[in-house]
Amino acid sequence: MTTHTGRIGPAPRPRGAGVRIASGFTFALGLPFLCVVAWGIWSTRSTNQFFPGPVTIFEAFVDTWAGRAIVDDVLPSLSRLAFGLVASIVVGVAAGTVIGLARWLRELLEPLLEFFRAIPPPVLIPVGMLLLGPTDTMKVVVIVSGAIWPVLLNTIEGVRATDSVMTETANSFQITRWERLWFLVLPAASPRIMTGVRQGLSVALILMVISEMFFSSSGLGYRIAYFQRNYLVAEMWSGILLLGLIGVLLAVVFGFVERRVLRWYHGMREVTRA
Repeated sequence: MTTHTGRIGPAPRPRGAGVRIASGFTFALGLPFLCVVAWGIWSTRSTNQFFPGPVTIFEAFVDTWAGRAIVDDVLPSLSRLAFGLVASIVVGVAAGTVIGLARWLRELLEPLLEFFRAIPPPVLIPVGMLLLGPTDTMKVVVIVSGAIWPVLLNTIEGVRATDSVMTETANSFQITRWERLWFLVLPAASPRIMTGVRQGLSVALILMVISEMFFSSSGLGYRIAYFQRNYLVAEMWSGILLLGLIGVLLAVVFGFVERRVLRWYHGMREVTRA
């Protein structure tokens, strides 16, 4: 008979919050850093003038966007994006809730919604210009015309998927319509609503740029098109880099808001997995 003895050591100490944040930050930036290094090495051996190296683009980025361009181009673009997103979320959630609760209205509007959803929003730019003129209102309307659909359709599906047992329980306790909407329907639909908002963010950013490329004298889209027409290649790439950074910032902010809003949902999923 043989016995096995082992020494029980101290349990590993959990990593602190600072260590976890640093490791996550390093992991997130590892691949982009390697890509930039590979890009820099490739640019030293390439003679293609339309793909300058990262150092050249960084210098153009500082020279172009560190001055007056922030007020003239960046802030107007961000303000249009913000107005378009807020309008898309408010209208999409309100209309989606009403349509999702009323079955007859949903069946009535479904063909119309599918028709308008299939229309690419950029083709509405000439129509909007004719009706509203080359104004900021036209640009915001173009953003809303594309960003509203993910929010609207996900809200409809989320409201439709409200648990029937919980709905019957609310009815049996004679909970008022507004209380049922606020404490049951909207919380149940909030995961789908946040999914629609996440999809609408990327659509809104794209439409912001496209709307500014036509009939505009300011904004990121206008400035990038101006650089392209005048063969300012490094400056053009710096504008594209700025758009990417704005997209990353929006994703980080949305992720923080989503974790706060859906804290109960993520906690319930963790309990279910456990």
